[in-house]
Amino acid sequence: STPVATGDHIEIRFDPRNIPHEKRQVWHDPAFRIVHEDEHLIVVDKAAHVLTVPADEGDKRTLIQAVNEYLARSGRSSGAHVMQRLDRGTSGLLVLAKTQPAYQRLRNQFAQHTVDRQYLAIVAGAVEKDQGSFRSYLKTGRDLSRYSTGSPACGAIAESRKQKTEIGSGGSAEASGGRGGGELAVTHYQVLDRRPDMTLVRCHLETGRRNQIRVHFAEAGHPVLGDDRYKRQQARHPRWRARRLALHAAVLGFTHPDTGHTMRFESPMPREFAQTLGRKHQIRPRAAPTSPEATP
Repeated sequence: STPVATGDHIEIRFDPRNIPHEKRQVWHDPAFRIVHEDEHLIVVDKAAHVLTVPADEGDKRTLIQAVNEYLARSGRSSGAHVMQRLDRGTSGLLVLAKTQPAYQRLRNQFAQHTVDRQYLAIVAGAVEKDQGSFRSYLKTGRDLSRYSTGSPACGAIAESRKQKTEIGSGGSAEASGGRGGGELAVTHYQVLDRRPDMTLVRCHLETGRRNQIRVHFAEAGHPVLGDDRYKRQQARHPRWRARRLALHAAVLGFTHPDTGHTMRFESPMPREFAQTLGRKHQIRPRAAPTSPEATP
């Protein structure tokens, strides 16, 4: 109500503690944590015990259900569109579109493999090379497990290794699905911490196939700790006591579907990882976000 004149400087200080409690919109859900949200999309950090989407009709409290409940109560969106999936047991970052145009533009980025997806994983045994790549063609067996098929373009994983990959409690991958072509899967990795009986790796996905990291490392003789599907016995470790996979989606980068700005988000190493490795502090997978717009 104070009259002002041209040239006056006005300073406004905002203190969130002065907002009446009934007007605060704080959302707490054990399924996810909101990292970024705008009118076009929402980036969340998924908990490890949550399915991304229902696998069966009876599945309840999946990520998409929890996010849609949040959006419905906030009154800002009719629903979210899933752009990617993380296995139950895997935690970390996902982006969901809130509009159809955003969905189509993000979908194109995923199809063109321009989305930056980096994972932290603790795998069994000491990985020998400091960095490397896996390239294979993945196929789905009758029990829905994945395995590398024989193909002229199959590179990093040898035929002898893929035939020995265990599925569940026993049996070979070849026996569960037969031969033939599959989906191209390329995983690049870098060793961050090597121990005699376990290795912390950063994985960069060139393609985003289901179970890609789990299959590639299992076939190489280094299954992800806690994996009850691929090389189950070898994936057990006395120091990994968490009932989840030692796999975490740590970095997610993409181009904003509306503004065109570079978005990059990071999720720090989960507590279970740090405890297993004997670290006092969590580590981040890489440098800070590349632009102010991408800061979570």
